[in-house]
Amino acid sequence: MVRAKLNRRAAASAVARRRFRFKYVWVFLVPSVALILTFYFIPVVLTFLISLTDMDYSFEWNWVGLKNYIDFLYKDPWIPKILGNTLFYVFVTLIVFNTGLALLVSLLTTHINEKVGASIRSLWLLPRITPSTVYALLWLWATREEPNSLFNWTLGLFGFEPINWRLEQPWLIVILVNGFVGVSFGMIIFTAALKSISNDVIWAAKIDGANTLQQIRYVELPMIKWPILFVITYQTLSLLASYEYILLTTGGGPGLFTTEVWALYIFDLAFRQYGGVVKFGYGAALAVLLVILGVTLSIIYLRIFRFRELMTEPKIEVS
Repeated sequence: MVRAKLNRRAAASAVARRRFRFKYVWVFLVPSVALILTFYFIPVVLTFLISLTDMDYSFEWNWVGLKNYIDFLYKDPWIPKILGNTLFYVFVTLIVFNTGLALLVSLLTTHINEKVGASIRSLWLLPRITPSTVYALLWLWATREEPNSLFNWTLGLFGFEPINWRLEQPWLIVILVNGFVGVSFGMIIFTAALKSISNDVIWAAKIDGANTLQQIRYVELPMIKWPILFVITYQTLSLLASYEYILLTTGGGPGLFTTEVWALYIFDLAFRQYGGVVKFGYGAALAVLLVILGVTLSIIYLRIFRFRELMTEPKIEVS
């Protein structure tokens, strides 16, 4: 009888605790939900509604239905070029710098002396913490067409003639400017993930005779699969929406849309049209399509990396 009463009391107490947690959990969720509604959900809805208008600086809601989306499909001759520019810019910067070089820096600096590795990682943070305008101006100074500019001076050491980098190699400047900033984010995530791997696993691999390359290939890389997925997905979305450094360095040129990407094209349509002619409605329609493109790429990444398997609880065999 005593044991039964204790069991009933324990069960009642557990139910009360669950009810208490469920009742007050909303107190902690309200701030984050409010932020999401204010800064994400409501702007997305407003952007979609504006895309159904021909709004300009008069801010009049003249509804045109799906006209902007039809114009996108049939009346804008620059869309194929800009889409190609965007995909080229995103994937080259992502693979070479934001993921590839970031992972390489993290692996190299975690397999050498810790103080030296930390110093190298600190240097890679400089582009991230430098003001955008100052950082872009440094690159413009380094790629001037004069023979004494940094890039042309370096070429001169090997006997090459100076070139006008912004005119002849604009994509190289765009990718380098954005890539050196993007490396720092992935480097921080990958370094933290590598340092979180248990020393027992590393020691076991060394005892089994694994050298450094085998340790990286068969132990470390498989164990940081989720951080790699996160960096690739996040940086893809970030690059799709980024245009700041392109605007500051090449302005989308030289010429007609040579380095123009989707996000910069939206900015130009809405704010940089000559003669005061702006297209808020058409720009909003392109912004909606950009969101759809980002969501589609995220779903593809989750399929490739088998997100469900990463989130399942590990199986523990008990003999």
